Amino acid sequence: MLNNILALLRKHRELVSYVFWGVMTTVVNYAVYFLLTEGFQVYYLTGNIIAWAVSVLFAYFVNKLYVFQSRDWAWRVALRELWQMVASRLFSLGLEMGILWLFVDVLLCPHGVVKLIANVVVVIVNYVLSKFIIFRKTANDK
Repeated sequence: MLNNILALLRKHRELVSYVFWGVMTTVVNYAVYFLLTEGFQVYYLTGNIIAWAVSVLFAYFVNKLYVFQSRDWAWRVALRELWQMVASRLFSLGLEMGILWLFVDVLLCPHGVVKLIANVVVVIVNYVLSKFIIFRKTANDK
């Protein structure tokens, strides 16, 4: 049974790794967000932007190194990946901010719960963008 589990984990290494590092990125995001909003009384949308910036930098490095195993550190490749990562995360930030605004300001839902739900949507969008655009494998990588 253990061998079957290990084989399944190896077969789906990228997805398992993305989920693990996605959870760690979410922890970074939440830690910064709640430290700012609850600890320093920063407005929740401002806190969300700062938390986003910190977590995007964290996500770039762990996705490059551990999830998609992009080992090319040539400045053109790294700059392209970083630029695409930031651009895709800006898109998902806009999506998250829209969800937060709609459900917190308009529908008066609690921001902590809405942030959790918004993060699930964002994680799915980010995986698709990372896999098929940012860290896509070229013919030379395969």
